[in-house]
Amino acid sequence: MAVVEMRRPRPAPARMRPGDVMRVGAVGLRTRPLRVFLSALGIAIGIAAMVGVVGLSSSSGAELDRQLSALGTNLLTVSAGSTITGEAAQMPKGAEAMIERIGPVESASSIAKITEAKVYRSEHIPQAQTGGLNTYAARLDLLDTVGATLHSGTWLNAATERYPAAVIGSSTAQRLGIGAAGPDTQVVVGGIRFTVVGVLKPVALAAELDSGVLVGWPVAEERLGFDGHPTTLYTRSEEAKLESVRQVLAGTANPEAPNEVDISRPSDALAAKQATSQAFTGLLLGVGAVALLVGGVGVANTMVISVLERRAEIGLRRSLGATRGQIRTQFLVESLLLSALGGAGGTLLGTGVTMGYALYSGWPSVVPAWATVGGLTATLLIGAVAGLYPAVRASRLSPTEALSTP
Repeated sequence: MAVVEMRRPRPAPARMRPGDVMRVGAVGLRTRPLRVFLSALGIAIGIAAMVGVVGLSSSSGAELDRQLSALGTNLLTVSAGSTITGEAAQMPKGAEAMIERIGPVESASSIAKITEAKVYRSEHIPQAQTGGLNTYAARLDLLDTVGATLHSGTWLNAATERYPAAVIGSSTAQRLGIGAAGPDTQVVVGGIRFTVVGVLKPVALAAELDSGVLVGWPVAEERLGFDGHPTTLYTRSEEAKLESVRQVLAGTANPEAPNEVDISRPSDALAAKQATSQAFTGLLLGVGAVALLVGGVGVANTMVISVLERRAEIGLRRSLGATRGQIRTQFLVESLLLSALGGAGGTLLGTGVTMGYALYSGWPSVVPAWATVGGLTATLLIGAVAGLYPAVRASRLSPTEALSTP
């Protein structure tokens, strides 16, 4: 009679609950705090760079939009272009008056560049050291038309425009070492001493005024050899009819040669500047991505070393019934926790830097939600990829092989 041997079925391995998985995965982090800190720091630097770059770019863009909203986007600039032969064109003396007759035009003002009138701090400065400063004859209503404001002093008026009085731009003041306007502050314009009665703040929509010295129209004609022809006109028009005005400006300013007139919109230049800033932001984001990649390599290196150092632990767990899947999950969770620590720290650091710099610069503080969410998601993906190979390697160790390792 044959004896049938009855084998007991092998019990199924116990399932680990999510809380157990998290506790087991955190064991390696608690036992090696310094290594964990350095590895998480690599991830944090990459995430902080990405969040900071996006945040600062968004904050500067918000500040630019705020400035445009405050200054208005209905300013058009009319300037003398070039003739067919390539020579500098000249606008008629009555160009400003003709533009003011256009119905939707709310205001118009002009300046004229006086090429021969060089600017110096004193008569003792060599003539070759002009500093790139320009002299402009300016109308009295220029300040309101271009939205400029004064840093100190006063603007030209009906009295001072006939005498050697000047208002200087912000860059001019810095180059000449002038902190504020005053009766004893003078500059030399075209060999004549002019008293500085005002200093402008930076003019966002007419940047050429920042490096200029503005004098009255009459005194420029009487003492600086100015011929009376404007070189640049500024117009404010109804926002809804801005494009219609733009189409007729050239023909109105110079009816005989409209092709010798250039029309521009300063806000378009600012928008182009913003686009350039965004392109630079893309470059910096690439640098942040490289830093993030380096941090991922650090996580992978930490996890591989962790597997090698903990072979005995792996063997013991396997001999006690832990499955390959549980070992793999343990090390994968450990890698994800390490990356999450770096990602959270980097997000806080990048947000803090953005808010601090925006507050220092007087900008609105803007950190897009997609930047923080995307940064954290990127760290988890990097953690998963970086920890996948060490986790698989750990799960393939047999109990005997792991326990026999010294």
